[in-house]
Amino acid sequence: MQDNENTECRKQGVEAEPADAMQMPRQDGLPQKNQWLFSLLFIAIAVFSVLAVVMQSREFSISQFLSFIKNASLPWLLVSLLSMLCFVLFEGIAILCICRAFGYRRSLSRGYIYSASDIYFSALTPSATGGQPASAFFMIKDGIPAMTVTVILVANLAMYTLSIIAIGAICFLFSFDTFLQFDTLSKILIVVGTLAQFGLAFFFVMLLKSGRLLHRICRAALRLLIRIRIIRRAPEKKMEKLDAAMEKYRGYAEMLSGHKKALLLAFLFNLIQRSAQIAVTMFTYLATGGAPDNALSLWTLQGYVVLGSNCVPIPGAMGVSDYIMLDGFRSIMSESDAVNLELLSRSCSFYVCILLCGVSTLIYYRLLKKRRTSL
Repeated sequence: MQDNENTECRKQGVEAEPADAMQMPRQDGLPQKNQWLFSLLFIAIAVFSVLAVVMQSREFSISQFLSFIKNASLPWLLVSLLSMLCFVLFEGIAILCICRAFGYRRSLSRGYIYSASDIYFSALTPSATGGQPASAFFMIKDGIPAMTVTVILVANLAMYTLSIIAIGAICFLFSFDTFLQFDTLSKILIVVGTLAQFGLAFFFVMLLKSGRLLHRICRAALRLLIRIRIIRRAPEKKMEKLDAAMEKYRGYAEMLSGHKKALLLAFLFNLIQRSAQIAVTMFTYLATGGAPDNALSLWTLQGYVVLGSNCVPIPGAMGVSDYIMLDGFRSIMSESDAVNLELLSRSCSFYVCILLCGVSTLIYYRLLKKRRTSL
């Protein structure tokens, strides 16, 4: 299989690199530096966010919330959870589409792990900085060269960001009235989040179009590490290795530009992925007896929440998402129903999702480790 993959790379005019060309931190395990700290931070923010939501309603009680769940329609709740699962699966499919453009065909189960590890570590770390390294770890373990993985993940990030912009455009064009129903702070968060997505999209596209940009960023970072004496041994050789790696990166990026179909498919699957996550709130609303006539309003409302949640580098966008969701729900339902729906829909779309992705990642990692020790 590896010979076929190397042949594919040569056909595209790019020299294949060995699978271990770039070692992830701690190849004997997932990146673990500050992992416990981030986990504790995640739990603390989650608890604070839930308490903040609960305190928004004087009528809230645990018994009332449990009754709210008990009276919900089980079929609709299952559809809601299925939509959450689609959120995980379709990101994996998008990554697999780009992998195949380079000649690397991997199974759907591998794509699921790439996505699950990304989602789990993105939720734990500020600005989702841990997601891509975790996903890259498993991709490299599957024999995909490190520089190829870099290009694949940058391309998927670009398509992911463009899909959020597309959803934002749909919301503003077809449901601007929903935007006007938010309070001033929510509107500011949504606008800032939208501008941030445009900035990120431009940045990621430039990384794919111009490898020189990434090269300059990496050289500047390396010079800083050398200057503050974190890197002391053979700095010239490390700079030469960086230059060689960036040359390969440009080759792979140029190769990807010839696979517009793969990029289009990655964009469409990312669009479906984000739409599926947004739909969790809509299905949860229908499960709790919400009027079908308001279903699309709930979808666009959650679309605005997605835009606003990207404005600050908080793990999992907790707090910001909760605030905007609760603000939007109040415009179409009572205070107590708004709080109950926010807690239930957020649990399905985020907390259950993170738990599922975390367990899946841990199980697969343990299997890899067990397989390695048995060899």
